[in-house]
Amino acid sequence: TTFTNTPSLANLETAQQDWITLYTDWQWATAFNFGPAGEEGLQKSLTEEIGTFPVSESKLQSILETGTFNLNDFNRDARGIFALEYLLFNLEHDQEALVAAMVNENRKSYSLALIQNVKTKVETVRNTWTGSYKTFFVSNNGSDAGSSTSELYNEFVKSFEGLKNFKVALPLGLRAGQTQAEPAKVEAYYSGQSITGIRQHWLALKSIWYGTSRNGNAGTGFYEYLTEVAGGEALIKATEQQLATVDSQLALLSDETPFSRQIETNKLPLESLSIELQRQTRYFKSDLSSLIGIAITFASGDGD
Repeated sequence: TTFTNTPSLANLETAQQDWITLYTDWQWATAFNFGPAGEEGLQKSLTEEIGTFPVSESKLQSILETGTFNLNDFNRDARGIFALEYLLFNLEHDQEALVAAMVNENRKSYSLALIQNVKTKVETVRNTWTGSYKTFFVSNNGSDAGSSTSELYNEFVKSFEGLKNFKVALPLGLRAGQTQAEPAKVEAYYSGQSITGIRQHWLALKSIWYGTSRNGNAGTGFYEYLTEVAGGEALIKATEQQLATVDSQLALLSDETPFSRQIETNKLPLESLSIELQRQTRYFKSDLSSLIGIAITFASGDGD
């Protein structure tokens, strides 16, 4: 809010770095999109409410021109983390233009409203988790649909498919019905942070599978589940081999060039990453689901 209230180059740079931190942290939350973060009434899940991308430039421009907005309507592609990104970054990297634009009262008021909206939604979920829901989650054992393990596993798979299908395949033009690449559909298009987000999202998924926290503390993951079932060791070995292959593909991507630009200049490593993520699917989804006895309870349309 400092940049919004006092626009300057220094405050813009601080706000941009704060946004990148938010974006990076967000990657570690997307697989926990259930319970307090799940759908309730007309409110969609937290991921949909604050993490929808790509944003609608036309809707955002209309809001900035008229000053009229409703953060509870169905225009989720005009609010949340990536609407904030749109207001804090531009493709031209013209910092002075961004500072000058924030003087506009409509832009200022919408920026402040977006910040408060994201903050409120995240804090509501966090407070519920640290309060009553944590006790419920721990006590709601078993592996049937509706159990905590089933909820976590299904959102883990959904999160993986979000990475595979929408963060990687979609901008490459590899989804059904696409006839060409669509670079503007990458996540974090305006900031150029897409590759950072993909790396962090992948690390978060691996951490859940292994049962480790973001800071490396050991816990219980699906790895431990597999050690207790027939055929589990073989699946662990196969999964880890494919995890390593995906890691190798990620290592080939440039952190200096935005994903949207790499689609135009060096697409092959990105397409190879998409292929390897598709190959990873069976190890996170059908094979793992079958061995640990937890059903996929959502319609993914992947056919795997």
